Amino acid sequence: MKLADRLSRLGTETAFAVSGEAAAHVAAGNKVYPFHLGDMNITTPRNIIEATYQAMKDGKTGYCPNYGIPPLREALAEDINKSHGTSYTMDNVAVQPGGKPSIGKFVLALMNPGDEALYPNPGYPIYESQIEFNGGVAVPYTYHEGEDNFELDLDAIEALITPKTRLLIVNDLQNPTGAESSPEQLEAIAKLAIKHDLFVLSDEAYFDMRYAGKSTSLASFEGMEERTVILYTFSKKYAMTGWRLGASIGPKEVIDMIAKLNVNDESCSNHFIQYGGIEALTGDQSGHEEILTVLKERRDMTVAILNSISGVKCYRPDATFYLFPNVTELMQAKGLTDYELFRKAVLQETGVSFCTRKHFGSPIPGEKQFYIRFAYSGIDLDQIEEGLGKFKAWAE
Repeated sequence: MKLADRLSRLGTETAFAVSGEAAAHVAAGNKVYPFHLGDMNITTPRNIIEATYQAMKDGKTGYCPNYGIPPLREALAEDINKSHGTSYTMDNVAVQPGGKPSIGKFVLALMNPGDEALYPNPGYPIYESQIEFNGGVAVPYTYHEGEDNFELDLDAIEALITPKTRLLIVNDLQNPTGAESSPEQLEAIAKLAIKHDLFVLSDEAYFDMRYAGKSTSLASFEGMEERTVILYTFSKKYAMTGWRLGASIGPKEVIDMIAKLNVNDESCSNHFIQYGGIEALTGDQSGHEEILTVLKERRDMTVAILNSISGVKCYRPDATFYLFPNVTELMQAKGLTDYELFRKAVLQETGVSFCTRKHFGSPIPGEKQFYIRFAYSGIDLDQIEEGLGKFKAWAE
């Protein structure tokens, strides 16, 4: 059978391959400490579950508008306006089955074959996959180690822009690094987008997943509301990863095209789950606050233990539930220069499972430091302490 040539350009999330290896390790009778996947072992707040169940009992089990139900779109616009200082209405909102669909639909709506799109690397691998699958040229920009966290080099980003550059993807509060740009840096990125007439995807999956400070959106800056599409998801803020509920929020002309793509891809998002989304946005927020409390405790313990290991250096991000420790010295001490050999050795000998820098885009030529990613969203405190204790013993 000959498959379509375009499939050769389609990437994937290789983190799921790590999950498969971890599952096989468990099946062989071993214990695994899961730091590899950004899923959550925290239950969705009860009020959201009950509102969704009530919607099912009320018969909200059929098709609904391809844009999403109006009450949810209105609630999303109001919620974003409060935090972003924007002026969206429901006409600027198209509900999606999760956060991820906004990436491909943004690309399809705004990029022609041959156009260039800037995306973060290391970064969420679906950016590169969707750009290349749809005939674009994926141009990576990267981060460097700063005093308190990873940072962007804005001059380096501007140097990558050519007359063919059409799109800029920004994931502030970033996966996998946990990086966060200052409002001043974001304003500089906004000016860059306006100067070069770029359309921006602002991936805000972790906008509300923070333990200190306040998040800032690119859409908040002057001139950006009309050239930015916000990727919104309920997955992280409300521990709804498996519910598959999110939204694209942006200029009406673009949102209309994204809603048209909804018709072609999935007809509409799940009907009754959208009532859970309304409750999430407008109801009791204590569940979200409890989620942050749990994650903060996990972050603090994970960072403390990692930084106690010889050859490991780890920032303490104020947001996301990811850590991206530098393990260059540890790998050198172990005589390893291959990410996969290092990752598999740790899994086999300690049960600690994590992803590496290579799971988040191909390393950019010239990279000399080695990094791994720990997600602490799916592992309890006692298991963090036990697993990282074994990792530390193996390392030292």
